[in-house]
Amino acid sequence: MTIRPTAARSSEDAATAAHGGDAEAVAKALGIDPAGICDLSASLNPVAPNVADVVRLHADRIFRYPEPTAATSVLAGAIGVEPERLVLTNGGSEAIALGAQLHPVGWVEDPEFSLYRRHLHLLEPGAPRWRSNPSNPFGVLAQPTEQAQVWDEAFYPLATGRWTRGDDSAWRLGSLTKVWSCPGLRLGYLIAPDPQAAADARAVQPEWSVNALALAVVEPLLAVTDLEDWAVEIARRRGMLVDEMRARGLGVVDTQANWVLVRGSGWRQRLLKHRVLVRDCTSFGLPELARVAVPDDAGLERLLTAIDACAR
Repeated sequence: MTIRPTAARSSEDAATAAHGGDAEAVAKALGIDPAGICDLSASLNPVAPNVADVVRLHADRIFRYPEPTAATSVLAGAIGVEPERLVLTNGGSEAIALGAQLHPVGWVEDPEFSLYRRHLHLLEPGAPRWRSNPSNPFGVLAQPTEQAQVWDEAFYPLATGRWTRGDDSAWRLGSLTKVWSCPGLRLGYLIAPDPQAAADARAVQPEWSVNALALAVVEPLLAVTDLEDWAVEIARRRGMLVDEMRARGLGVVDTQANWVLVRGSGWRQRLLKHRVLVRDCTSFGLPELARVAVPDDAGLERLLTAIDACAR
């Protein structure tokens, strides 16, 4: 089975498209300012530090070519792996693309994140398995006995308070975009099974793939990162979100991740009328579900107000 790229969507259908993280396209389709949209379609860290303040302190880095050695070393130390096995990437999406370029034949058990299928050249039963942990979209952590050759741990730190499950012989992919809530900065990583595999990934990675601003913020943001506290706070906020939504009669599926699922079709369209954007799960083959990121305080108020307005 050959995987072909998804066709580009028009601005006309952007407001009802199934993909998350598309607030800019939705705002353009609706003719409004993107700042007016409460974007809960991309599941980011609702208690992350203000990355923009850190970026401003390092704005002069744009005058130099990127050099990833120092950032790679400090992140590897935080995660607990050898720097020779860690490759910083232009977001988690590049980590997926690099892994698929090195191992183009794989297996994906749906429902799963669509980028695996997009980048793998061939899907074949029995080939190396790609798996998100916690699973996307159901948000369930893998059992200790479950195995995969490629683990996507983009949401694992926010679900568990730890950087990685520690599958040392597998490829592990991560997303600092999710951890620090900075999707526009593009910052991810892959952990290879051994130094040679990491060297192979660097050999096919475009030169200067990770920009200098992104590299500059790694060390200062790690200094204020507290995964354990963040995971506890996210779980508390998720519980509050579930309680509020169930009190309003919604069918909510709780998760172990930084989002919840809501039963019922059309939630994306209904909430968008009130400038709240959620992720329609049709692209996962689950049109009866919507994925809603755990919001910050302001986002929770806007979401509940929108739900109440929909009920009226």
